[in-house]
Amino acid sequence: MKINFINFKNFCLKNKINKIFSCAVSSLNFEGFSVNLKICSTQEIKYLNNKFRNLDKETDVLSFPNLNFENKKISSKDLSAELDLETGLVSLGDIIICKEIAKKQAREYGHSYKRELCFLALHGLLHLIGYDHENEKEEQEMMEKAEQILKKYNVIK
Repeated sequence: MKINFINFKNFCLKNKINKIFSCAVSSLNFEGFSVNLKICSTQEIKYLNNKFRNLDKETDVLSFPNLNFENKKISSKDLSAELDLETGLVSLGDIIICKEIAKKQAREYGHSYKRELCFLALHGLLHLIGYDHENEKEEQEMMEKAEQILKKYNVIK
């Protein structure tokens, strides 16, 4: 998996997110994905949330999937038409995290900013690969998957 980090400065955090993302997509049994992961301001996330979701408010993370994963399963042959011939990768989409909201939530939840960024990045990736939280059952499944992956890579506090 290739992650295009935009506005990320912390090298150790980039390595941790790379490992987390690799673990999350391993269940797809397909190599060759890319994701754009961007840190932005509250003004930018509010603008994007309003433009694409008609919600005129700030949010912590937005995901913009390029593919439609049904039941969180897909095979490489299904993606051949989506392959970028220049890079040899299939783009899952874009994840945008609001830095200010991530810092605020880290304080509110009593854990580190690093942990919150990892959680939000993973949350965004899970959306890109077909997870959602439209109902209580889906939310529980998504949260359990996120916590399982974060624990595996010791991103607890």
